[in-house]
Amino acid sequence: MLFESRASWLQAKLLTSWAQSMAFAVQPGATADAQFPASGPYDDRLGYTNIPSYVERLTAKGFTVEQQAAPSEQMRAFVADGGYAVYREKNQAGLKVIDRAGDPIYAKSVPQWVYPEFKAVPSLMTNTLLFIEDRDLLDQNFSRRNPAVSWDRFAMAAIARVPVLAEVVPVRGGASTLATQIEKFRHSPGGRTGSADEKIKQMLTASMRAYMDGPDTKAARQRILVTYLNSTPLGSRPGYGEIIGIADGLAAWFSTDFNDANSVLAGHAGTPAALERKAQIYKQVLSLLLAQRRPAYYLGADHAALEDLTNRYLGALKTAGVIDAKLFAAARATRLTFSKTPPAPLPVSFTERKAADLVRTELLATLRVPGMYSLDRMDLTVQSTIDRQAQRDVVRVLQKMGDRETVKSLGMVGHNLLSAENDPAKVAYSVVLYERGQEHHTVRVHADSLDKPFNLNNGGKLILGSTAKLRTTATYLNIVAELHGKYAGLTQKDLAARARDVADPLSVWAVNHLQTSRDRSLQAMLDAAMQRTYSASPYETFFTGGGQHRFANFNKDDNAKVPTLEVALRQSINLPFIRLMRDVTRYHLAMDREEFSDNDPDRGRDAYLRRFADREGREYLSRFHDDYRELMPEQALETLAGRTRAKAHSLTVIFRAVKPAASVTDLEEFLRTRVTTPLDSKDVAGLFKKYAAENFSLMDRAYIAGVHPLELWMVTFMQTHPNATWADYTTASTEERQDVYNWLFKTSRKHRQDFRISILKEEEAFNRVLKDWRNQGYPFAHIVPSYATAIGSSGDRPDALAKLMGIIINDGVDVPITNVERVAFASQTPFETELAYTAARGPKRVFAPEVARTLKRALESVVEGGTAVRLSKTFTAPDGTPLEMGGKTGTGDNRFKTVDAAGNVIESRAVDRTSTFAFFLGDRFFGTITAYVPGEDADKYSFTSALALQLLKGISPTVQRLIDTPEVREQIAVYGREPIQEARAIVPVQSLPGAAKISIER
Repeated sequence: MLFESRASWLQAKLLTSWAQSMAFAVQPGATADAQFPASGPYDDRLGYTNIPSYVERLTAKGFTVEQQAAPSEQMRAFVADGGYAVYREKNQAGLKVIDRAGDPIYAKSVPQWVYPEFKAVPSLMTNTLLFIEDRDLLDQNFSRRNPAVSWDRFAMAAIARVPVLAEVVPVRGGASTLATQIEKFRHSPGGRTGSADEKIKQMLTASMRAYMDGPDTKAARQRILVTYLNSTPLGSRPGYGEIIGIADGLAAWFSTDFNDANSVLAGHAGTPAALERKAQIYKQVLSLLLAQRRPAYYLGADHAALEDLTNRYLGALKTAGVIDAKLFAAARATRLTFSKTPPAPLPVSFTERKAADLVRTELLATLRVPGMYSLDRMDLTVQSTIDRQAQRDVVRVLQKMGDRETVKSLGMVGHNLLSAENDPAKVAYSVVLYERGQEHHTVRVHADSLDKPFNLNNGGKLILGSTAKLRTTATYLNIVAELHGKYAGLTQKDLAARARDVADPLSVWAVNHLQTSRDRSLQAMLDAAMQRTYSASPYETFFTGGGQHRFANFNKDDNAKVPTLEVALRQSINLPFIRLMRDVTRYHLAMDREEFSDNDPDRGRDAYLRRFADREGREYLSRFHDDYRELMPEQALETLAGRTRAKAHSLTVIFRAVKPAASVTDLEEFLRTRVTTPLDSKDVAGLFKKYAAENFSLMDRAYIAGVHPLELWMVTFMQTHPNATWADYTTASTEERQDVYNWLFKTSRKHRQDFRISILKEEEAFNRVLKDWRNQGYPFAHIVPSYATAIGSSGDRPDALAKLMGIIINDGVDVPITNVERVAFASQTPFETELAYTAARGPKRVFAPEVARTLKRALESVVEGGTAVRLSKTFTAPDGTPLEMGGKTGTGDNRFKTVDAAGNVIESRAVDRTSTFAFFLGDRFFGTITAYVPGEDADKYSFTSALALQLLKGISPTVQRLIDTPEVREQIAVYGREPIQEARAIVPVQSLPGAAKISIER
């Protein structure tokens, strides 16, 4: 029995056979009875415990399990009975993002440093660890020894469980070998041994792991020592996080370089200075090995206790011959000096990492992990759609755009570009490029020059100017297609009858066109619709957005023109699109005209007025809420009192409303410091009685006080509801918001009623426009209900405009866009799960094919002879001819303007300036280029969309290389063909550890 406890011959025979039956195989498709850990710090950190929920969330986003590990029957039974999965565990893992070809674009390793093998560990560290924790671990006399069980320590630990025996036999230490400790802090709940059963589970699993490679455990025992050093938990620090392993512990707690530490510990200390340095590092290592027992206490709470413990062990190590007298003396003479702060993270270039951060952000939202810190620590390899070389080339250009010589060399200085006086470093640029696919489109380049986490392509709301004319044109053509479907099948007689009924300009034109045209096809009608003319005159005043507005053209030479819509789009003339948007809203209003029919002109009138009262009341309430929400009740009263007249009756009304339970004395004290006219007690008593809140309505009290009724109501409500939320205010004020506008419901106010109803009706029309824009991929839930939306006042995002380009070149069909092709969890483990993106949804038709083709031709004319002509013939097709190209330019000059009563601008302050070009290249690529200057600096710049065009020209070699890749050359479609059927090439990925089983389909 004693021999077996040391030599483990019987254990080796039984456990080797059992351990080697613990296997798993990766199989196509999902594994019906896949097993995953339930808990454990290691399994939680690497994401293994949550893989089932991750798969569920990814599946909802259009991913499908392509392959998954299936355990052997023996492993399945072992885990089902409570054991931990037996496999070769990873000492280091983390998030890896690779590009379309398998090249890394982001990699995080946790721990940051590890010992790769046993021979890399300095012998001094090895011997010290063995002395402290497991002196028999590397005993070479017994090749089959089970390193997971020390029977004498186990017996003594068992004795300690029996109180009577424990009093007789003093116990030192426990049953934990290094192997079982690893199981504990990796897989036991909370990293602790909570019961005897848990200890048995640790010992059994560690034993199985030791015999995975056969009965000879010498190599396994060396791996155990390395694993322990690499994975022992060493507390955590704010600003750094969890600290795992001796290597990271040295850096995090002592700012000691890992490679330097290994060199010093392995080398000979031939000088006093070298001995002092060796002693310092050795004492740090020893303290970390000891602190593992109570890391939060020793490393976080009581450094003095750790110093004392370390010094005691130095003596024992000297006595045992692990260290010599010189090192002992030097180590005793030095003190542990903890770094005041953890090591600073390596500098990050957000510009270089934008594509990777795009992928990480999407994963964060999809998987619902707590944050980037947790995401980066998962055992996860993601194959993105990014083209690393193209991304890198574009980023290199963008990083140089702050240099004057660079912008000059790219031809970006001149008329409508940057001026010689402009600081190029103040301009931010973004580039997004997509590649068209059959079932989904893919992101190839996603970059901007902002060295900040903010993503310019999809992170904000930018006023992109005339790109909105494209959305307006698309909406208009959709209406034309709708009218064609409505009227094209009618006879001439029926059309003549309809001509008498329709009133809005678009319906009138549609009926007239179908009456007079020989070709009633949709394409002919769309072509005719693009030839309709609109005046470019800026001398008309438009009632829109609740007021009178005037609009201007960018080029005054356009003022006298009456161009066709095709020409207006090509030359980006503003006023035709203001008038087109007016026709679009009139069309939608006509669709609702039955609500105000001739037979019942007042139908729904009260409903509109109530809506207006509610909306207007909410706006005022919101304004007051912003003013008062951070004030205490007494401060709110002071603020309100400061806004009224310094008259006794006005202040009394406010005081009595806000403080109905106050006394006459309280009122007298309140008035004394605020009213200049002397008041005696009798006067105050009279005011107190006269202006009690119950004597007047809210409207009357507000009138007497000279404040808005809802402001008075809000301050009053705050007194009794100091913790009220915005929802509480809106719910409680429903009746008051209606009362404030009682005057509007009087029949004598019909003109004012009509005015307000017209505002609401216009809003409804714009809600219909919004619905169409959202269908086009517009990213926001609201648009400004004004004709100015047609020229950009509602804002947009570069990537959303690119999506619209993708719909247009895809014959009007919207398919999902992805930046991730594959996701692989826990590669080379029993939990391995790989998912591939198929599509989050099926294709969705946004435009009729004829509408898409009409838009495409119009956009091509913008490059051929319009505002983007400088890009004409920039790119070449596979046969060497110029590649067809189209797009829409936009210039945004976003300002806050202050006007006087006559409408004259008395102040104009710049908010930002943008230059944008949304484009497509052939039938394969599409994207956007944007230049952006934020804040008041924008006032110093006068560039137009020409700046974005010139940047695209500057990066054209990179884009051309993408076009010229063999698979793309084979697939570039000619206008008018059927949608592209993609070729599929399988490219194995071998570039990153843990990524060997990922394949790329492109």
